[in-house]
Amino acid sequence: MDQKEVPVVNIKTIKLPDRTTDMPVIGLGTFQAKEPEKLVNAIKFAIKAGYRHIDCAWAYDNEQTVGPALNEAIAESNGAVKREDLFVTSKVWDTFHSKALTRKCLLETLRWMNFDYLDLYLIHWPMGLQEETGMEPVPTDSNGKMLFSDVHYLETYRGLEALHQEGYVRNIGVSNFNIDQLRDVLREATIKPAVNQFEVNPYCQNDELVDFCLGHNVVVVGYAPFGSSQKYQDRPDLPILVEHPVLVKLGKKYNKSAAQVILRWGIQRNIVMLAKSVTPARIVENAQIFDFELSDEDMAEIKGLNQNLRTYELREFCDHRFYPF
Repeated sequence: MDQKEVPVVNIKTIKLPDRTTDMPVIGLGTFQAKEPEKLVNAIKFAIKAGYRHIDCAWAYDNEQTVGPALNEAIAESNGAVKREDLFVTSKVWDTFHSKALTRKCLLETLRWMNFDYLDLYLIHWPMGLQEETGMEPVPTDSNGKMLFSDVHYLETYRGLEALHQEGYVRNIGVSNFNIDQLRDVLREATIKPAVNQFEVNPYCQNDELVDFCLGHNVVVVGYAPFGSSQKYQDRPDLPILVEHPVLVKLGKKYNKSAAQVILRWGIQRNIVMLAKSVTPARIVENAQIFDFELSDEDMAEIKGLNQNLRTYELREFCDHRFYPF
């Protein structure tokens, strides 16, 4: 697709619980986007195409690229796009879980981004790792065993509350928290979490957690909407999600791709969906989901695909006392 001829998409928004913040219901994910030139081009293209929601994290090790790309996109828009038009999320990593270090992690992100604030800041995972390890995201001992921290996620959340009160972040929340952990935060928080971000796709529908969040006025943001791009080692019998006959059939019914059907399915469950791509055509396609609606029968058929199968289990954390799965 020629970047000079960028089709513009109109992405709908929802209000976060503060009732003042609009969050686009389709966001551009940046996880595993490691090639700087491709990532810069993808972000600038996405902004031209109408994306405003960009999902980042300290641990993705690419915010040094994302920030300049966003600032260039703003500058090149000749006033059409301003910082306040964007919705930028980042996440505090597991080696920064003590209250004091949450600030250090955020300030590093803001420096990389060259921003004064973030729109949303999340605890990436409830599990802490040994701190003061510099840029090493996964500290290990001499035998390669992961070094855990006992810092409680409630302390981390208090760090986020302090950053919110100081104006560094407009909204705060959590990611990959289970019901019990989210209930802890809701009970103890001074500032209620706006968001819980976790894996949601037709193989991993997470109905109970989705319902709990929505029932407690916590917005659900779903990542990994297309599951794994490879066969699941534990379930080689399952098709790659975007190749599943049911999703392909529904795509043909609406003249859409299976990926668009998945994103539409998530939106109709009142879930904000993150779609990662660095391919211009796919970036546009992922946002072209507001001109059709899945029927109740379609939604029921997709519901039948659930396998409770996670793409991102982080089994290496399974001995951590705060492992959520």
